[in-house]
Amino acid sequence: MLLPGVYETWRFLEPAALRLNGAGYRVYAVPELGANKLSVPESAQLVRRRLRELCEVHGIGQCILLAHSKGGLIGKHAMLDGLLQEPHGSTAGETARIRGLVAVGTPFGGSVYARYLFSRTLRQFSPRDAVLLSLQAQQNVNNRIVSIFAQFDPHIPGGSALAGATNVRLPVAGHFRTLGDPLVLAAVEEAVASLGDGEG
Repeated sequence: MLLPGVYETWRFLEPAALRLNGAGYRVYAVPELGANKLSVPESAQLVRRRLRELCEVHGIGQCILLAHSKGGLIGKHAMLDGLLQEPHGSTAGETARIRGLVAVGTPFGGSVYARYLFSRTLRQFSPRDAVLLSLQAQQNVNNRIVSIFAQFDPHIPGGSALAGATNVRLPVAGHFRTLGDPLVLAAVEEAVASLGDGEG
């Protein structure tokens, strides 16, 4: 499932979506996210609703989230919902189980630039934001997250490393243009494959 960044639609992730589709994965978006301007908790609710729909309507029992930037925060928030961690087929929740999250250029620790921005939508990436601090404190799903990030990201100077996650730092630069970089696309496919391995 594709989770774009702020002010983005799922099409920002289209290069990765096409590659994964070519490798045999079914790829879905969350159209209700629009340009992704809602808060992280509100967006996570939309993701949960879409996962429920995929389970009930399409019979999909599990999925992997592929996110860019803010989408990674939304994905982690959705993973932390206990209902989503129920095995498929349980009566506790009619929803697809999240096996893991592949996050590209996600500000897990926020961005020091956010506090200087006028838009409330962008200020939510402040390292002091309550939602961000809460997500950082909850590390029980971090081992199911692969964080892929550029050696230099002008929007996230502190980087995207996440404690307990699989961190993949690549010799590329940028925040948006990296989404089409062959190194990033290869790392995304490898991460999706690794999260899909084993029992679950």
